[in-house]
Parts: sequence; structure tokens; C-alpha cells
Amino acid sequence: MTEETRYQLALTQIPQIGDIVAKELLQHFGEASAIFKARIAELEKIPGIGTVRARAIKQFNDFARTDEEITFMSRYQIQPIFYTSPAYPQRLQHCTDAPVMLYFKGHADLNASRIVNIVGTRRPTEYGKTICRDMVTELGLHDITIISGLAYGIDVEAHKTAIACNAPTIGILAHGLDRIYPATHHNIAKQMLANGGLLTDFMSDTQPDKQNFPSRNRIVAGMSDVTIVIESGEKGGSLITADIAISYNRDVMAIPGRINDDRSAGCLQLVKANKAALITGAGDVMEMMGWQAHQKKESVRQKELFISLNREEQQLVSLFQHKKQLHIDEIYRECQLPGSQVAATLLNLEIQAVVKALPGNCYMLT
Repeated sequence: MTEETRYQLALTQIPQIGDIVAKELLQHFGEASAIFKARIAELEKIPGIGTVRARAIKQFNDFARTDEEITFMSRYQIQPIFYTSPAYPQRLQHCTDAPVMLYFKGHADLNASRIVNIVGTRRPTEYGKTICRDMVTELGLHDITIISGLAYGIDVEAHKTAIACNAPTIGILAHGLDRIYPATHHNIAKQMLANGGLLTDFMSDTQPDKQNFPSRNRIVAGMSDVTIVIESGEKGGSLITADIAISYNRDVMAIPGRINDDRSAGCLQLVKANKAALITGAGDVMEMMGWQAHQKKESVRQKELFISLNREEQQLVSLFQHKKQLHIDEIYRECQLPGSQVAATLLNLEIQAVVKALPGNCYMLT
């Protein structure tokens, strides 16, 4: 961490100086340190600054807090990414209200060639979760980075599926990197660091307060080429993210659902208002975005999966090659193993998150 980092962090902590004003100052002075070293008369002359803001800059002296943050970031290998850094997400950089400072932990490329965010209700139906898994699995075959908000429901389903298919996935947080909210997603967040990461514009010791989530949503929308909504009520964070994406002139797409299902109301509302394109799968996304397929070798991933399974587990998993779902009676009939062994093998596969139990005694691969 350099001395300039101290001034960059301090710039985000000055009362009366938000992201937009901070960027105006940076445009004039070039560096954060130059802002603090400028004379008050020079600051006052800058359009939009005035006496109150100029005095706030000159009176700021809480560098102890910035030093605490630098110590925290160094200890936990967190990367501060300032607005003028080449590492800053270029898509987000073009948004007028983009945050001046981001905090990142992980290994993902924040400027990957293709980035999609997937958002939706925190209480998805099995239909919504299945669509999400299928969507992320196929997008993951085409070098696409998946972004979401690590919330319950569709968000975490997107992250988990991306992990399973080895696609980069980034969680955008509404709090500091000293915690995970909700706490039950701590293990998933930890797994995301290997081939993805966690990103926020909040310093440590920031709680996941309600007012922080719209700020989180603007990063989700601004970093992405397209926002995909999978199940949403008439109100909620997913529609906020979609509206922000529209304000940034980004593409928005939505999965249709039943007209009498509350959790499809938001998606249908977006389509009806011509705010979102109706899609039914990843193929529609690829076509509408004009992305040519760069297919990964799925056979390699399947081979790696089978290496970690015993013979009985491999035999059972192979039954799903031609059908997405199987009834328990079909599994008993096709796998030619004793009934007790089938039950035990299914349980082991569920524990390993290889298969998932569905209503009606059906199973599917995760």
C-alpha cells in the first residue's frame, strides 16, 4: 500500500464529498493527495465545490481510520481498486455514479470480455432454481463471468452453479469484507475466492444496512454487459437492478413465468413495459448479445467429476446423461444395484451436492 492509497481512502470518508464530487476533484487535480494539499481558495473555485466542501476537505484529519483499513486489507489480502486504476472495472467506470473506491478479494478478472449478472427473488420456485442452474451451466461453457449479490434464492443459486461448473463468479456485497451476509453463505463465499471473488465499495466494519443495497445493485448492473432477471415480485432489488441497468443503457433480459404466479410478476412486468427482452435460455442470451460460442471441453469437467466418485456413484450419475430428471423408481430399475445400496448411494451424492432431491420422489444433477 502506498501513501497515495491513504489519501484515496480518505477521499471516500470526507463529509459532503460523494462519488460524483470526488471524481470532479480528481479530474481537476489528477491525484487524491493533490486534493488534500490544495489551498482552500483553489478548492473553492472548482465548480460544485464551494466553501462548505472546501472546508470539509481541509478539516479532514481521520487518517487513523484509513490506516486501520490499510492494515485490515494487508492482513486479509484485499485489493483496493481506485477509480483511476487500470484494474478498475471499465464497464462500471463509464457510469456517472460509479464508486471512487472498490475493495476486492479473489482472483477474477473484473474486466473479463463477457460478464452477465443474474438476479431474482429470494424465495424462488423449483422452476426458477432449475432455470437458473441450466442458464449458468450453459453460460459457463462460453467463458462468461457470472455476477450476483450473494443473497438468498436466485443469487446464491447462480453462484453455487458457477462454482460447480468452474465458471468465474463474483459476489457484490452491501457491506465490508470483514463479514458475509447472510452468514449462512460463508462457505460458498469462501469457495468463490478460488475462481472468482468478492467485491464491495464499503470499508470494513460496515453493516449490511438497508440503504446499502441500492449502492450494491448499481455495481451489479454497471459491471455487467447484461442483467438477467429470473423470478421477481412486483417490487424488490431485482427490479431496482434492472432499472439501474436500463439507466446505464445496458441490456436487460427476463425469464417468463405463469401469469398468476407472484414470483413471475416482476419479470412479466419488465417484458410488458418493453424494459426487458423475453428469453427462455442461455442460447437466447448468446444470440441477442451477438456472442459467438467459445465452448469449453465439457468432457474434461465430467471426467474430473467422475474421478472423485466411486464405482456405484458413477453408475448412478451416468443414468442422467439423457434425462434431466429421474423418478426414484426409474433409478431403482435402471441402475441394477440392491435397493439399500441405491438409497445409500443417492444419499452420498446428495451430501456431495452432485444430485438434488425434487418433489414427487424425483432427482436431478445439480
